[in-house]
Amino acid sequence: MSSGSKTGKTADTTTAGTMTDESGEAVERSAATTGATETAGERHAGFVAFVGAGPGDENLLTLRGADLLSRADVVVLDRESYGALLRHCPEDVKVIDVAEDTGAVPLKAVQEAKAGCRVVRLCAGDPGFFSSVTEEVAACAKAEVDFEIVPGVPPATAVLTYAGIAPAVAVPEFRIVDATQVDDWSVHAGSAGTVVIYNGIAEAVAIGKALIAGGKPDTTPVAVTQSGTTTEQYTVVSSLGRLAADLKHAGIAEPALIVVGEAVGTRDRLSWFENKPLFGWRVLVPRTKEQAAGLSEQLRSYGAVPEEVPTISVEPPRTPQQMDRAIKGLVTGRYEWVAFTSANAVKAIREKFEEYGLDARAFAGLKVAAVGEATSKALVEFGVKPDLVPVGEHSSEGLLAEWPPYDSMLDPINRVLLPRADIATETLIAGLTELGWECDDVTAYRTVRAAPPPAPIREAIKGGGFDAVLFTSSSTVRNLVGIAGKPHNVTVIAVIGPQTAKTAEEFGLRVDIMADNPSASALASALAEYGAKQRQAAVAAGDVPRRPSQTRRGARRRAK
Repeated sequence: MSSGSKTGKTADTTTAGTMTDESGEAVERSAATTGATETAGERHAGFVAFVGAGPGDENLLTLRGADLLSRADVVVLDRESYGALLRHCPEDVKVIDVAEDTGAVPLKAVQEAKAGCRVVRLCAGDPGFFSSVTEEVAACAKAEVDFEIVPGVPPATAVLTYAGIAPAVAVPEFRIVDATQVDDWSVHAGSAGTVVIYNGIAEAVAIGKALIAGGKPDTTPVAVTQSGTTTEQYTVVSSLGRLAADLKHAGIAEPALIVVGEAVGTRDRLSWFENKPLFGWRVLVPRTKEQAAGLSEQLRSYGAVPEEVPTISVEPPRTPQQMDRAIKGLVTGRYEWVAFTSANAVKAIREKFEEYGLDARAFAGLKVAAVGEATSKALVEFGVKPDLVPVGEHSSEGLLAEWPPYDSMLDPINRVLLPRADIATETLIAGLTELGWECDDVTAYRTVRAAPPPAPIREAIKGGGFDAVLFTSSSTVRNLVGIAGKPHNVTVIAVIGPQTAKTAEEFGLRVDIMADNPSASALASALAEYGAKQRQAAVAAGDVPRRPSQTRRGARRRAK
């Protein structure tokens, strides 16, 4: 990196509490240093760890930062920007939001440390790059409080990588500048490499003119990236001469970086983050967080922002006697088969087993059937490998198509246990009866309509704030409309199968996507394929790809 002290404040990476050698190993300054580790049964004196929170993507937090958060007594942070990182902390951690009283932060951190607490102060990016925590570090030193400074991933490198810009291409010079500290841009105009400018959006046009006046060609490429490394990332590519015109209607605001130099040209072939098929799409998943975990993770891999909204609440049966008899029958050999049609049924049986001190060994000698990937996965996690999983349609009909008829020569017992929801259909029972089996249909759990989501969620559903909604069953359609209203007509409707599509259409919804096979994973893949085609079509037409929510009336449109 290169920067003149008179013309640009450079990144200061000096740490005062601990240092690291070239291998990254911690080097203790004295025997009574930071107190960052503990031994069994021992608690160190309080200390403050200044931890770089990274550029915005919560997954770019360092391992050291996550470890310190996991043992923190107090966390000091800007909750709006870095609240997601609290998931690494103990449940009883005390949180101090710097947005509420910035001036008192240094004193509070010192006081908490003096009281013996382990304090983690989360800092934007890397604490050594144009950080505002210098006074807080000085306050710790003055109060003789042990402290540690943990580097973070700086925006100067991470945002460029997420924008597809290789800063050291062609010319191996990489200069980072704080615009608020620059009086003369002519020194930076002479740089042959890449110049990355922090805190410069408000004066971006003036900076461009100053660089041209300093000798930089007006054709020099420029990229301006807002909210880098997050799903709100947005990049405007221009040149010094056209910067004013291209930024005029772009709506760029801090946090943002300005990148000047030929390295911007690598974006055409290296851009990957903003090119994800569902980049920035806000996707409604009408399931509980527990049910939607895998689905939401898959959506995030496509660049989407999933939002789980429960439409049903799962509760125990009103009377437990049926389930008690069923568990006794499993143990005493009453059944030949157990058929699970949902992961909730598996969960209900598992909880009953635990209540009676039983485990998966109680399934010995039984044949087990499962409908759907989620149900099979829940059984495997319980320690039970299903004997029958339909390879065709993942439904009761699909299970019946592959279920063997009762044969008195092969099957010593002709009884099947069906632990199901209280609203389950009779299709499976009727089909098994026709095949010669007797069924014990047991209510394992009840499904009731969930409470309405918060008002902002309801408004977003009805007003077109969501780009897509994934319906994984007919009940999710009925319940979502019942508790929150119909999705806006710009929202892409994706359904798991024909029956769900029929229900959606009965409620006046236009079905845009149907999964190739009835699984949540296939449904997410189908949505990603749809999004990729929409993006490709926009690019081929010379347009900027826009999310469905950006097409509704009144949505803010960004210039190319």
